[in-house]
Amino acid sequence: MIPIAPGISIAKGEIKETFIRASGPGGQNVNKVSTAVQLAFDVPASPSLSPSVKKRLKALAGSRISDSGVLVIHARRFRTRESNRRDALDRLTRLIREAARRPKKRFRTRPTCLSVRKRLENKKHRSIVKQRRQRLRFER
Repeated sequence: MIPIAPGISIAKGEIKETFIRASGPGGQNVNKVSTAVQLAFDVPASPSLSPSVKKRLKALAGSRISDSGVLVIHARRFRTRESNRRDALDRLTRLIREAARRPKKRFRTRPTCLSVRKRLENKKHRSIVKQRRQRLRFER
């Protein structure tokens, strides 16, 4: 079990890891050894997450989640397989932890009298400034 947040832990069987060859610098090591990790987590099939957490996770994941609801994380930052595996798991736990946090409810507020007065005074001031820029017209 992988602990995520209080009350949330994921079984290791829910996560599928695939090792692929990384791109970029690294010499022969990059061409021969599969060190990059592709981590897949099936969000809708997970019994560990509540429906509200699944919904927020889907919104947070963005393009990393497929149409079928599988969250895919690529980790290729490090040269070793174990470091990339740890990095991918850390990123997954961070994402789920963020989704588990409920957003604060927003209460509608009204502007204060002083802020309304300042806004209107500023508008009047700008209006006067722009009027003074106009060409003067003399009547005959």
